[in-house]
Amino acid sequence: MKYLFILQVLLLPVITIKAQTEDAIYNKDIAGIKFFPKGNATAYPIIKLNSTDQLELHFDDLSSTYKTLYYSFELCNADWTPSNLMTMDYVKGFQSNRILNYRNSSIVQTRYMHYEVLLPERASMPAKSGNYILKVFENNNSRQPLFVRRFLVVDSKLPVKATLMPALSSTNYLNNQRIQVSINTTTVPNINVLSPTDFKLVVMQNNSWVTAKYTNRPTIYRGNYFDYNNDALSFEAGQEWRWVDLRTYRLRGDRIQQIKDEANGINVYLKPDGERTNQLYYFFQDINGSFILENQDNLNPYWQSEYAHVHFTYVPPGNRAMRGTNLYVYGELTGYGLNENSLMDFNETEGVYEKTLYLKQGYYNYGYMLKNEGRNESPTLALTEGNAAITENNYTVLVYYRAFGGRSDELIGYTSLNSLQSRN
Repeated sequence: MKYLFILQVLLLPVITIKAQTEDAIYNKDIAGIKFFPKGNATAYPIIKLNSTDQLELHFDDLSSTYKTLYYSFELCNADWTPSNLMTMDYVKGFQSNRILNYRNSSIVQTRYMHYEVLLPERASMPAKSGNYILKVFENNNSRQPLFVRRFLVVDSKLPVKATLMPALSSTNYLNNQRIQVSINTTTVPNINVLSPTDFKLVVMQNNSWVTAKYTNRPTIYRGNYFDYNNDALSFEAGQEWRWVDLRTYRLRGDRIQQIKDEANGINVYLKPDGERTNQLYYFFQDINGSFILENQDNLNPYWQSEYAHVHFTYVPPGNRAMRGTNLYVYGELTGYGLNENSLMDFNETEGVYEKTLYLKQGYYNYGYMLKNEGRNESPTLALTEGNAAITENNYTVLVYYRAFGGRSDELIGYTSLNSLQSRN
């Protein structure tokens, strides 16, 4: 006889995943990193295990001198802590690979060396599913990477169903989006479920680990059936992303206040942004926080694109600093990171927050994220962007499992959904 377990919603607090290894750049000359599934520049880098799927990596070295560069993989657990496996246990073939495709920039005033690679290559393939770190380094010195990027390898053997639902809490009903997930292991061999907490569930909103939610406690567990249906997987909906079109510097777009060619290069000054919490929601097509490298001035977006110093300005209510909180430029343009590279500075004289980013020509989405100083609280868009439950967002659902005696978390289930197409 199978037993039915119903876990109380109150025992399932929202947990924001604490990533141990983040996307990071360790060399000041590295810029313009773009890492995505081949042919889909706005998607998260995910490939299937033992498939022909490939990821496309592009980046620039602003020193403009050729370097002998390599890349390697490192397997991590679901929380992005390094696994206990040796490299030979999860990589078939060479443990490091040389990057052979490179080219000098041309027809632009910024000098850089552009590198690109399609991976994994046949001579070096991931042998296990899970979370991976891509390391790029010089002269085969993997201990001093130039930068790291996350990607996922999924062994899709567990069916996963996900649906967008309204928030259960009445206070968040108009502001949040909730993801309901169900798993059925009936048709999946070699999975021995010993406890209702054997699966680790992670849901990402718009490809960001900063706001990702984690739970290992189903609301309902009945033998082979797991249902996750509570506010543990509830997200601030935000609004459609702000945007700036930097595909040409010959014309000034409607989000650009001024373009100057100065001693330090091209400077692009964006029109000041303000809070959107009191604005009515309206839909427009965005790319959910991503960016695309494109060029309307020359032919090739990768080695014929110019860089510019792009100046962001945010005007807080009353032109006063928001005490006790930090304000960040948020999106793929800053690696979704809440760190010094995205932190805005408050200009006391002007009463505004300012940040300058060195960006390559392209089309960019961005927003403004607040995080309390020194407190373990989730970052929020509520006071800068506002929230509307009807906002269009993408969600990625990941299911991890560690077999009894296993030494790493396997990624065995995956699905994605869009809030406009998956409402219940």
